[in-house]
Amino acid sequence: MKSIISDLHLKFAEKTWNETFQLVRRCMEKPKDESKHYEPLVRSLERLQEVFNVSSMNTMRSRLEMIASQQGMGFHITEATCYLTADLFYLEVVLLPCGGVEEVKVAPHGGSPVPSESLLQLLRSKEFAEFSMKLAGLVNQYNIPGDNENKLKLFTSLQCLGKDLQKISQLHRVPEDSDPEMDVINNGRIGLLIAGKEDCPLTIQFYITPTDEMKTSDLKMIDTERVIQAAQVTVGVSDATHKLQMASVLPQLDPQGSPVFLPLSEAPHESLPACFLLKLQPAIPMMSSFVNKFKQTTDVAIPDVDLQWAPLPQLLMRRSSANSHGETLDEEDTAFTVPLPGGVMHSYILPGAAWEVPAQRGTVMDSIPFTHPAHIPGLLELLRHQCAINTLLRSCFTSQCAGTGSVCDLHFEVRPETETSFSVTFHRPDTDSLAVLLVNVPNAREIICTLFGAGIKDPCTDEYLSNVMRRFMSVPVTLRTLYCKLEEITSAPHSPSHLATTEAENDHSAPSSTAVTDTNGALTTYSHSAAVPEDSFSVAGSACCAISVAKSELLPEINSSPVVNPYPFTAVGVFSHWMTNDGQLSELI
Repeated sequence: MKSIISDLHLKFAEKTWNETFQLVRRCMEKPKDESKHYEPLVRSLERLQEVFNVSSMNTMRSRLEMIASQQGMGFHITEATCYLTADLFYLEVVLLPCGGVEEVKVAPHGGSPVPSESLLQLLRSKEFAEFSMKLAGLVNQYNIPGDNENKLKLFTSLQCLGKDLQKISQLHRVPEDSDPEMDVINNGRIGLLIAGKEDCPLTIQFYITPTDEMKTSDLKMIDTERVIQAAQVTVGVSDATHKLQMASVLPQLDPQGSPVFLPLSEAPHESLPACFLLKLQPAIPMMSSFVNKFKQTTDVAIPDVDLQWAPLPQLLMRRSSANSHGETLDEEDTAFTVPLPGGVMHSYILPGAAWEVPAQRGTVMDSIPFTHPAHIPGLLELLRHQCAINTLLRSCFTSQCAGTGSVCDLHFEVRPETETSFSVTFHRPDTDSLAVLLVNVPNAREIICTLFGAGIKDPCTDEYLSNVMRRFMSVPVTLRTLYCKLEEITSAPHSPSHLATTEAENDHSAPSSTAVTDTNGALTTYSHSAAVPEDSFSVAGSACCAISVAKSELLPEINSSPVVNPYPFTAVGVFSHWMTNDGQLSELI
């Protein structure tokens, strides 16, 4: 063996890279014996390609042929043009004599070739690895399942869907946000549609977190990664047969300018063993109730066998870079340390037992099936709603966590109340009693904060906290704001607001206050929430008068009002000693 290797080394010692490269190619072009494996030759050719300088038309052809083979595509040559072919599209690359690239075009099945600037620049800069990755994405985009006949039908149906979505995206809509891009993404009927080009899949951006900053000097927004949630629109196989459009189903608009869709039974369609898919980028942890709502919206079953269930916070922690910073207190509870500006440290505890109830179990969804463009607006609203809840919970275990052993200034416990609300329990400053902030998220654009047991007589507090939470989508930022307000109140007991409250309490003609006891038997009085001006974002800027209301006035606001809080308030954890057997707040007797 040593003699053979030595002879080979002497024979090819003076050979150039080009000659060696051509030798490997000739070996691969010989008739193959199926009983032999040619992987070593393939690997050798690929390694040679990587180090070989592309300086001629032949070497560029060879490099493109290898990339086509890696992606499972065909390869054909006609003079100075290379064709990389697949079932539903092909790539046309026009070469120059020096090995450069003059033009790159992408042609879908039945369509004319369209220039692709992104692919052209990758080849001109000889970024072959990036070009191969881009081509892999293109192959995946056109990777429609089924035989050739069904592939063509599904491809046609997907094109019809894309054209209808483009029509919807061009309809007039009254803006709801001052930032045009954020407004379209978070509030648009179908989000921000990135029209599917021949070298880019049809994509919808439908949720983005805010990046606003506080106007006060002592509190600024925590720096967090701004994530744009998107979904690629494609097709996938299905165990059941579904009707899919073969023409536009958007014939007209209603008087309000909203799209009116035809049912598939009244439009050209085909029954195929497939359905459309919203492929989520990245995947989203979803609660079971939202998964059921997806099924109700589309009438397309989502197989339970494909879903892995776990408490929602666990799913969020797994997909967050923060989970390595969490400190396990026991077998179930996890504490996260969150730093805020000014050197303030918060500790957030999520009790495992509280989140393991059936209503709080969830699963990670990477795709949502549907069969009609009319399904998309409803699906996006559900996705936005879940994203809003996830964003708030994730803020309690931000990736900017301190190391083990950090001293925390404030400790908070986060517990679920309903499927769309949770509570944050904390100690009041300068007292041994507890206060609770109830955070209700009835939809993607509305957050309702209700404060209990804090001793604040300012009726604007709840509305103010709700505005802060909506604006920054951060529990720590909101709790820092609240705690600053509580510290100001406790440090200035003889302020005009406090005196006005004292006079109101001593006025026997005023309505009776609702009183509850805290863990130490202290008396707490709650006030009715009132509106706060849009520009009132100062921590102590509210000058609203303090008024008290009777229990009969407060409880309907908590339990039954569809505007303020459509979810019933339930006794969980720390609230148990404040509740009677019928679930109502108890009075001090």
